[in-house]
Amino acid sequence: MTYKILHLIDTTGPGGAEDVFIALADKIRSADVDSIAVIRGEGYVATSLREVGIEPVIIDSKGSFNVSLIIKLCQLVKKHKVRLIQSHLLGSNVYASIVGMITRIPVIATYHGMVDISPNERFKGLKLWFMRHGISHFVAVSRSLAEKIKAHNLLVPERTSVIYNGIDTAIYNGQRSTRLKQQLHLPEDTILFGSLGNIRTSKRYDLLIEAAAIAQQTHPNLAFVVAGDPKASLKTKLDELIAKRNVTNIHFIGFIADTPEYLQNLDCFLLTSDAEGFSISTIEAMATGLPVIATRCGGPEEIIQNDQQGRLVAVDAKAIAEAIKETADMGLKSIVNAMAVERVEGAFSTQGMLASYQQLYRQHADIN
Repeated sequence: MTYKILHLIDTTGPGGAEDVFIALADKIRSADVDSIAVIRGEGYVATSLREVGIEPVIIDSKGSFNVSLIIKLCQLVKKHKVRLIQSHLLGSNVYASIVGMITRIPVIATYHGMVDISPNERFKGLKLWFMRHGISHFVAVSRSLAEKIKAHNLLVPERTSVIYNGIDTAIYNGQRSTRLKQQLHLPEDTILFGSLGNIRTSKRYDLLIEAAAIAQQTHPNLAFVVAGDPKASLKTKLDELIAKRNVTNIHFIGFIADTPEYLQNLDCFLLTSDAEGFSISTIEAMATGLPVIATRCGGPEEIIQNDQQGRLVAVDAKAIAEAIKETADMGLKSIVNAMAVERVEGAFSTQGMLASYQQLYRQHADIN
């Protein structure tokens, strides 16, 4: 008998939560377990699912309370004899809880960050009631995130676990490259600092620009690159700040599909966020062996245990700039941070993440 798991997310990506959604739907499959992936539209997630042989079920989930979505999800559960629902992010977690109550099947609900949770969340009491009664178990991707969501009363502490996100560490063991420097027409001796993440408010690329402006005054051989899906309104503001600060060494290159190859082109990884539930990009950079500078913004403090694995700094432009200059002075060409690689391989692998979810699935639906 094949057990069916319905995976639900209400975003189309790209992003860290979306990559975990895809990985779970893909890797959890076996001779006895199959996945049904429900998303709200075409885009990165749909394309990525098809690449691993999963044809997504697309259901429009727009609106503050989409009754049609609930009905269609219940129909899918009945049609495919779904044994368990795995949802991601607040919106999908609420809908999954309602469907779980109606169909009487277990729901595992994962929170990935605070970005989708408004301080003045509408109908928070009602949403909590649905989730308290319809969700079998909550998952947070870090301890700090679990505490923050607990403060918003959007989970049940006694039914909550922390499962760190994982990556396939093997694909990050490539060779260093200068392709990106050549593409950006940078001198060979340039020290290239790079960030990875969609242009969103919480990523604080304004701090990156401010830090670059400070660092370039004493270190003109530095350059900065940001890879991530742009949001037009925010990108316009960042361009204005670049012009205002007269920063000439920063490049926004948009979304990149090959993350390991991008990282192999950097001399150092830089995270400037003010809020991260976890930070997949940080563990990806560490798996590559790059020196890492990351702000203390939640997830990174649980990833980086000591200065040998990476450097944690305050969410402050001057602090970031100081770390950039000190790191550049170390001489970074072809450095491989073995301590960082070891940390990721031991704590943040896809296999470890899958094993933790499989344990939950066995507990709540006897799915191996």
